[in-house]
Amino acid sequence: MGVIKIRQRQFCRWMSVGVLTCLLLLMLSVVIYRKTQKDYSWLVFGDDGTPEDSCNCDNIIVGDIEEIKHAKLLTITKVFKNQTKMTDEHYIELTQDCERFRVTRKYMPFTLSAEEEAFPLAYSIVVHHKVQNFERLLRSIYAPQNFYCIHVDKKASESTRAAINATVSCFDNVFIASQLEEVVYASWSRVQADINCMKDLYQISDRWKYFINLCGQDFPMKTNLEMVRALKGLHGGNSLETETMPSNKEYRWKKRHIVKNGDIHNTNEAKKPPPSGIKMFSGGAYIVVSRVFIRFVLEDPKAQELILWSKDTYSPDEFLWATMQRIPGVPGYIRAHHKFDRTDMNTISRLIKWVYHEGDFDAVYPPCQGTHVRSICVYGAGDLQWMLQQDHLFANKFDTDFDPIAIRCLEKHLRNKALQAWV
Repeated sequence: MGVIKIRQRQFCRWMSVGVLTCLLLLMLSVVIYRKTQKDYSWLVFGDDGTPEDSCNCDNIIVGDIEEIKHAKLLTITKVFKNQTKMTDEHYIELTQDCERFRVTRKYMPFTLSAEEEAFPLAYSIVVHHKVQNFERLLRSIYAPQNFYCIHVDKKASESTRAAINATVSCFDNVFIASQLEEVVYASWSRVQADINCMKDLYQISDRWKYFINLCGQDFPMKTNLEMVRALKGLHGGNSLETETMPSNKEYRWKKRHIVKNGDIHNTNEAKKPPPSGIKMFSGGAYIVVSRVFIRFVLEDPKAQELILWSKDTYSPDEFLWATMQRIPGVPGYIRAHHKFDRTDMNTISRLIKWVYHEGDFDAVYPPCQGTHVRSICVYGAGDLQWMLQQDHLFANKFDTDFDPIAIRCLEKHLRNKALQAWV
C-alpha cells in the first residue's frame, strides 16, 4: 500500500490537481490500505500457538542469552520435538485443499512491490528428504512472480516424493523438474540435477533475471525485495566462490572417477587435461548467476565441452561453476589471476560455517551455536544474531529436526520485515 500512497502523491504533482482533490485521493489510499491490511493480516507470522512461539524471537535475534538458553532447552525436549514435527502424510492431507493449504501455511498471494514484479527470480531446489525443511524453505522464498524448479532425488522415499508433489501441485509457478536424477554424493549427478532445472527454467519464461540454486536445508537471510536490490547491485555480474585450485584437490579432476553400487570411486586412471587449455578453479556448488550466464551454460560450445569432460570427475559441483566464471567471454566473468579470487565470505550466494574456520577473535566466524554434520554447522537459534549481520542471501544448514526455533525466528523476522516494507 506504500506504493499506492506514493503514486497518489505523484499523480497530484503530475496532474497539478487541486488541494481538495489531492486530499480525497490520499484519503482513498488510506481506506484501501486499511482494508488490505485487515484482509491480509493472516500473512503475519505472529504468535500462532505453535510450540516454537513459546520463545521470544525478537530477543533471540538480538542475542539475549537467557532466551537462547530457553530455546536450546526446548530443542532437546522429546515432547517439543514431537509437537513441532510435521509428517509427510500431514502435507499430503493438507494439500488436498490447495486454497486451505496456501492460507493455512501463509504463502504470499501477491507481489509486494512493482520493483519485485519487474525483477523475477528463478530457483532450483534439490531435495531428497526432510519435507518439512523443504516446505518451510519454499514458503519463505515464495512470491507469485518468481519461478521454482524442484528436483526430487529418484532415491527419495515414496512418502517424500508424494508430499513434495502434492505441495508443488498447489502453485502455478512451482514445478517438478522434467528429468530427475538418482543423485550420488560427489558425483556428476548432483550437477546434472541443477542443469536439468536450468533448462526447464530457461524454457518456461524469458522474464526472470537471476538464477539461484538451493538444497532443502538452505534458508534465506534476506527478504525478496532485499535480494532483488542486492542482485541489481551486481550490475549483470555473478556471485559465487571461485579460488585458485589447491594442489590437494587436483586429484578430483586429474583422475577418472566412476559410480559403482551407489558410491563414487577413484579409478586412478589419469584424465586428459581440461579442454581448450581451461584453467581450473575451486569453488562451491551454490551460485547466484544471471540469465545470460545460464544461456552460456546451456548453449555455448566451450561450456558444453567442459561439461562433457567433467562428467567422470569427483565433486564437479565444487569446480565447474568456479571454473566457468573465470573463462574469458563468459557473461560476468572474472579474470583468472589469483588476485581476483573470491572466497565464500566475499560472495552473496551462501553463508556456511565450516568447523575449521570457527573460533574467537581472529577466526573467520564465531563458534557454531548448533551442531556439526560433515564439518558444517547446523545452525541453532544462537547463530541468528551474527547471521543477520552478514551480506549473504542464504545460509546453510538448517534442520527442523534439530532446531525448529532457529527457522521459526528467521522466518518470522523476514516475513514481518517484508510486510513492513510493503505498508
